[in-house]
Amino acid sequence: MSYLSNFKIRMASHALQQGQLLAYPTEAVYGLGCDPLNEVAVLALLALKQRPIEKGLILIAADFSQLLPFIEPSSAMLQRMMPSWPGPTTWVVPAQAWVPSYLTGKHNSLAVRVSAHPLVHALCTQYGGAIVSTSANISQQNAARSALEVRQKLALKNIHLLSGRTDKNSQPTAIYNALTGDCLRQS
Repeated sequence: MSYLSNFKIRMASHALQQGQLLAYPTEAVYGLGCDPLNEVAVLALLALKQRPIEKGLILIAADFSQLLPFIEPSSAMLQRMMPSWPGPTTWVVPAQAWVPSYLTGKHNSLAVRVSAHPLVHALCTQYGGAIVSTSANISQQNAARSALEVRQKLALKNIHLLSGRTDKNSQPTAIYNALTGDCLRQS
């Protein structure tokens, strides 16, 4: 990564540490995220998206160890999940008992992904942990696929923008149930 890219990653990580919302490229669309343990930031994200808290959120990470504090996977679940990571596959896994309901919604589980996107990987590495990831849009609208679309859709009020290219995936990532292997959303 170039010096400029490293600087952009450090600034984005700092924004997360300061409780700001962050828009960033992922495998298919721009994501909107924040520190998952900052309740004020998560609630601001949900309000901006007009997303019901009951739905729950996704956490993305640079590596599995960043997700482990949040989830309770069995060895059978790990056998399903690990071959798909890093990559554009999200798994719904039982959540640790302490995980706040503003992350899990009405569920006892949490959606998680280890991303292969280079900016996401660098961001989570610099930040030192998993971050919230939901599409950068108002709920029920098309997700932003570029920095320009993020600006148009979300007006960038109090949102730090980490610009870059999304990967070539045409659809948001597939979501699977880690307990059963069932597909919950096709990519």
